[in-house]
Amino acid sequence: MNNYDSNSPAAVEAIMAFIGAMLIPIIVIAVITLIGKWKIYEKAGKPGWAALIPVYTWIVMLEIVGKPIWWIFLFFIPCVNIVFIIWTVNLLSKSFGQTEGFTVGLVLLGFVFYPILGFGTYQYLGPSAAEARGMNPNNPFNQANNNNPFNNRNPPQP
Repeated sequence: MNNYDSNSPAAVEAIMAFIGAMLIPIIVIAVITLIGKWKIYEKAGKPGWAALIPVYTWIVMLEIVGKPIWWIFLFFIPCVNIVFIIWTVNLLSKSFGQTEGFTVGLVLLGFVFYPILGFGTYQYLGPSAAEARGMNPNNPFNQANNNNPFNNRNPPQP
């Protein structure tokens, strides 16, 4: 049998110390992420303070990536929200001219990649940028690309 009393002052102090030790790094990471999002919003021409308001931050994010506001309702449906939040973050990285690798960084290590995107030299290129809309000039399947061998407008004469 244990002789420990969970209501003793020492046990309560130990629990509070553990919670405090875990809470301080969480707050620091949250503040770093919020500062990075603030700068991202300012680069996109939106108010930086929008990063501080819980639901409004996603509405502004949807405006930045060029998606309809009604997507906000999809963020509240379990399991569906994971897909649409990751999709929105991917479109955010595309709006700044980045690839899917940067999206993985934003999802898994947001406290590192949001400040990189916000304070880095990345420029806002518009909603989801041209690459996400399928108008990448380096895409060999782009119909506007003159180097496309399958887009022969003048077939050879016999």
